[in-house]
Amino acid sequence: MLKKLLVLMGMTAALAGCSDKEQQTEQQANPAPTEQQVNKGEQAIMDKKILGKWQGQIEIPQTPLEIIVNLQKDDGTISVPAQNLIDFPFESIKYKGEEVKILINLAGSVVKIVGEFDGESITGTFTQNGQTFPVKFKAYQEEVITYETLQIPVAGGTLKVALQMPEKPTGELAIIQAGSGPTNKDGNTVGGGKNNSLKMLAEGLAEKSIATIRFDKRGVGENMALIEKEEDLTMDQYVGDVSDIIAFAEKDERFQEIHLIGHSEGALIMTLAAQGSNVKSLITLAGTGRRANVILEEQLAKQLPPNLMQQSQQILDKLLMGEQVKNIPTELQSLFRASAQPYFISWLKYDPKEEMSKVQAPVLIVQGRNDIQVTVEDAELLKAGNPAATVVYFEKMNHVLKDTSNNYEQNVASYSNPELPLAEGLLEEIIKIIE
Repeated sequence: MLKKLLVLMGMTAALAGCSDKEQQTEQQANPAPTEQQVNKGEQAIMDKKILGKWQGQIEIPQTPLEIIVNLQKDDGTISVPAQNLIDFPFESIKYKGEEVKILINLAGSVVKIVGEFDGESITGTFTQNGQTFPVKFKAYQEEVITYETLQIPVAGGTLKVALQMPEKPTGELAIIQAGSGPTNKDGNTVGGGKNNSLKMLAEGLAEKSIATIRFDKRGVGENMALIEKEEDLTMDQYVGDVSDIIAFAEKDERFQEIHLIGHSEGALIMTLAAQGSNVKSLITLAGTGRRANVILEEQLAKQLPPNLMQQSQQILDKLLMGEQVKNIPTELQSLFRASAQPYFISWLKYDPKEEMSKVQAPVLIVQGRNDIQVTVEDAELLKAGNPAATVVYFEKMNHVLKDTSNNYEQNVASYSNPELPLAEGLLEEIIKIIE
């Protein structure tokens, strides 16, 4: 709570020596503020402190979501970077004491944010579609842009990429590919929290004089417009985008050697892109060694009842053969919806172990033992596909390239903690193969 304004009266020695008449005259000339005036003064101070941009997280279990609100006296806006929602206007905003109430109308869906200001942060709730989650905001800190934005021609338009140039470049360039789902250039996934793993990787390499290019995948963030319909997206398009970046970089006199770094599903994308290029090395971070249907079946077996698990296996079997499935159970629609099936078909046709055997460039396979999504077995399979590859295991590293314990809750919490540094020694191992 804000401290009360203190009205200081009669505190000096001179005033202490005044006569009653002098004191009365002084009080008439400078009357004490009324309680209403004090309250207005408090409100003015509160308004001044609370107005402006605030950055927070909606604490959705296992999938926290970053939001930014810009609070003004009579209006404001909300931004959800991971969903490419920028400066969407409030329906209304009200202040009462230290409390703020916000209403937002998102295409007919009413969002309500209620919070209390404690002088430094705003803590409250976020409600949408009948669901309420905790939310806490802290003062927004403008991100310092340390990279150059390039636009590279690709199929269907241009791909916006972030070129991170070191102060003293050596001519080495690493292209970084993010993992599965709606993941952006910084390694942050919509609904998966903000960890900034790939941002840290790019900045860390720049400190060691290695340039990098990273980018939002087509259909995500800055490159959302490259996909008009979900059913148009395929794994081969991702590979094509990387190939176009390589071709673009080869024409840039600043770069003499190009290296590929792929995280999670991005490891397979980079493995495919490396086969038809003259890159100097391939680095896979938490890359799978098993075909996607095997991993999906393993994950679904932990979540689905036997009847739905059996139907999931039947669907995956047909997708593996390149056949789309028309009748999908309601419970499985979110995963196997018709518009997502073309991507599944394009993905399932690749066996990572087999594709790794086709890579001619030196390969570094990196795997963390605290990874709850990809296992040591996957790294061993990739190594079996390319015996010449180097494998490095990190005892504490998890899937988002951070050191954590083997406690599940703490592991998951790291997915939305951008304060955690990269796993100790990770940058050094990557630099070894690049240099």
